[in-house]
Amino acid sequence: MGALELVEKSQLTERPAMKSGDTVRVHVKVREGDKERIQVFEGVVIGVHRGGTRASFTVRKVSFGQGVERIFPLHSPTIAKVEVMRSSKVRRAKLYYLRDFTTDRHRSVDDVPYGGGPGMVMKPEPIFKALDAIEAERGGGLTVLMTSPQGTPFTQAVAERLSTKEHVVLLCGRYEGVDERVRSRVDEEVSIGDYVLSGGELAALVVLDAVARYLPGVVGDDQSVAEDSFSRGLLDFPHYTRPAEVGAERVPDVLLSGNHAEIRRWRKRESLARTLDRRPDLLEKASLDDEERRILAELQEEKHGRT
Repeated sequence: MGALELVEKSQLTERPAMKSGDTVRVHVKVREGDKERIQVFEGVVIGVHRGGTRASFTVRKVSFGQGVERIFPLHSPTIAKVEVMRSSKVRRAKLYYLRDFTTDRHRSVDDVPYGGGPGMVMKPEPIFKALDAIEAERGGGLTVLMTSPQGTPFTQAVAERLSTKEHVVLLCGRYEGVDERVRSRVDEEVSIGDYVLSGGELAALVVLDAVARYLPGVVGDDQSVAEDSFSRGLLDFPHYTRPAEVGAERVPDVLLSGNHAEIRRWRKRESLARTLDRRPDLLEKASLDDEERRILAELQEEKHGRT
């Protein structure tokens, strides 16, 4: 071992093993004048870069709705310690261009329909070749979804289920649709609503965004995901922020009271009232606790009394 290697080795600081996807808490020494304090940066590791004394890792967190990334030198003396809070994996989205899987000179991905009729139909071969390539790259275990008007409705429950899958492939339909034989390679078809889009790309982005919210580090507060509309089968309660008064509009007094029990009950009541008024169909499958069932009974009685 050379002298330079000995010097480098003496400068290495022992850190816990970490990988992309892990949630870590980095304790950084901050000097202010003659005083030193510890500043904590918690987020998800999105990259680990080797290189002896120059090794570093990148951590991403969400702060006030914005993604913040920071690179930390792994062996810097300014880092007091690194804690691995949760071990996980980084999920990445990758775009595959179907024209890259064609063989003709025009790189055609569609053709006229057998039997005649308007529009064009997406050819099966480029899709099959793309799926084969993805499967070879990922090592199998694919869940193939196709956005389609014939699909089952895409719901919050479906998004949560898909977030547990290792590899999800989204096939985007276009034109008059895809060749029926493609469905032999599809595990599930989903629809985001009863309306027509030019293509399935926008629907795929909706699915991607809804699923990604369940992955660690995407949303700053995991509790906000658990309390999202539809997560429990209910619409969300009204939200307010400062100022307390805007013209004649005022924030409900209960939210300014500081009485957390009353605030919790008010939010439950407003959530149930909004659902009963706007989406009563959701209540059939909603997950309600005893208090919510009592509130719902009160609201239904009040509604019947007004009719």
